[in-house]
Amino acid sequence: MTDGTVTLAAWGPDDLPLLERANTPEMTAHLGGPETPAQLEERQQRYLRLAAAGEAAMYRIELDGEPVGGIGYWQVEHEDTPAWETGWNVFPEWQGRGVAREALRLIVREVAARGDRDLLVAYPGVDNPPSNALCRAAGFAHRGSGTEPWRGSELTFNIWVLDMSPLDLDGHAPDLDERFGEGVLDEKVWWPYYLAHWSSREAAAARYSIAPDALELRIDADTLPWSPEFDGGNRVSHLQTGQFSGPLGGSIGQHRFRDGLVVREAQPERRLHLPRFGVIEVRMAAVRHPDAMVALWPIGFEDRPEDCGEICIAEIFGSEIDDDGGWVGVGVKPQRDPRLRLDFEKVRVEGDLTAMHDYAVQWSPEEVRFFIDHRWVKTVPQTIDYPMQLMLDIYEFPRADGTRDTAALPHLLRVERVRTFPQV
Repeated sequence: MTDGTVTLAAWGPDDLPLLERANTPEMTAHLGGPETPAQLEERQQRYLRLAAAGEAAMYRIELDGEPVGGIGYWQVEHEDTPAWETGWNVFPEWQGRGVAREALRLIVREVAARGDRDLLVAYPGVDNPPSNALCRAAGFAHRGSGTEPWRGSELTFNIWVLDMSPLDLDGHAPDLDERFGEGVLDEKVWWPYYLAHWSSREAAAARYSIAPDALELRIDADTLPWSPEFDGGNRVSHLQTGQFSGPLGGSIGQHRFRDGLVVREAQPERRLHLPRFGVIEVRMAAVRHPDAMVALWPIGFEDRPEDCGEICIAEIFGSEIDDDGGWVGVGVKPQRDPRLRLDFEKVRVEGDLTAMHDYAVQWSPEEVRFFIDHRWVKTVPQTIDYPMQLMLDIYEFPRADGTRDTAALPHLLRVERVRTFPQV
């Protein structure tokens, strides 16, 4: 985690001293050595000129308002495709504190929001482990290496590419296209209980209705906490597409969300719809209330204990929705899978999140790409190679004073469709 707040400030006419500060043998060891004063002056003018022409965006990296380095992106062609190239530096005394990681995250968000070029590329030297590791962690894919003349010598570099192209499902046929149009829930696909093994089917049963154009998952005034023993006052209405747990009194069961869990009611095994790779998509409307949260979060079926990771397609807290938009949580959560690492962030989305939006992932053996309304928002370069079940729900979280806003009830999660597509 970064100690402090990283922000980006537009590069200005008075920022030549920052180039000079970065022009040391230590800072340029992976770039062929320092530049001359004339070369630095030309670089400064190039930054300003390209930025003014819209061909680049250059920034000071600031930590709590103090300049600690520089970062930017500029127009290039990558294998005959228009792209943005990015590069960065952080002064030595600020390295190793997550500053470059956060600055690159901000650049990725900005380039994605522009939407004018689908590729962001970086070419760090092969002898620069920190920058190469940063590219990998940020979701860039390694596409080989190259060598070019550079500052009177040669530079051998790695080629990293971040694909930000939109989700394209044209010509692809879903293997699940659930539009809830039959008037009843298809229990060949959906198990309408939330982790009932840690509680009971009676306590964990979903409340729902099938409207003419949508499923409505509901939390009512008389909805009780699903598992007071293990999850306090949390209330939930939920559907899932699988069920696996062990015998009564044991500790084997899906989504071991805390230590000390015990199976309180034996459950039948259900392997209803367990995708492994491909596209998973939901069209749903969030709930704007500070006590509510809606989510679609596939988890491992967990018939092997380590196969328990989570792909969080969308996690939307009502407290994080405002008049102009809101924050959508996306990413991978390891839960108890030792092969995974936490890579999760909240993405700002403009527009009314209580209206219908599409949230999706494209899941391959190498990575998981996340989309909102078919626009790319994040790539997680991790391997999750086991079947996963869909988890679709609305929560109501308890208030510190124990009260509930009963006037706002019922809380309704409206879902127009859920689709999955096999990997092509």
